[in-house]
Amino acid sequence: MGIRRRFAAMDLNQNMQLADLGERVCILGPSNSGKSTLAETIARKQGLEVIHLDLLYHLPNTDWKVRPSDEFVALHDTAITGERWVMDGNYSKCMPQRFLRATGLILLDISTPASLFRYCRRTIFERQRVGALEGGRDSIKWGMIYHIAAVTPKNRLRYAKMFHDIDLPKVRLTSESTRDDAHPIATSIASVARAKGC
Repeated sequence: MGIRRRFAAMDLNQNMQLADLGERVCILGPSNSGKSTLAETIARKQGLEVIHLDLLYHLPNTDWKVRPSDEFVALHDTAITGERWVMDGNYSKCMPQRFLRATGLILLDISTPASLFRYCRRTIFERQRVGALEGGRDSIKWGMIYHIAAVTPKNRLRYAKMFHDIDLPKVRLTSESTRDDAHPIATSIASVARAKGC
């Protein structure tokens, strides 16, 4: 889901603005849905610290080696104590404390084929991509392809229910680039992305 695309919204509050999400925004969504790129763009527009949970979960200068669980949770819990941030990533075991601190939620909802396409494109062509692991090496991994194709569809249903139930200002965005009724939040984000060349 390129940030320069128009977004369509699937949220009851079509008049919500980006500022309505507050100063601590969580971004959820399937793997390779554009969470990190969206987080960077929102951070620039709102003057927030950007936190990519993938970079806390994995050790730098490795081929995406996972940190010990207790280290990740400690890093996560320290990060959410900040007053102004936008945080992208799922990691459901840490969602309860994250949502207690959050002031708003964005759920990205793109199709499994789109996720697979983005994964292959970014791995092969985007060497300096947003959210890349410091000193890491991106390569096509069958484990990630399986995760996107088999695990993500089940997670999408779980995230949809979570989105419905959570009591926070929230918006769900899709990447339907042909729609003309883009949500005001997405339109605002996209205008900043175009200005910055995202």
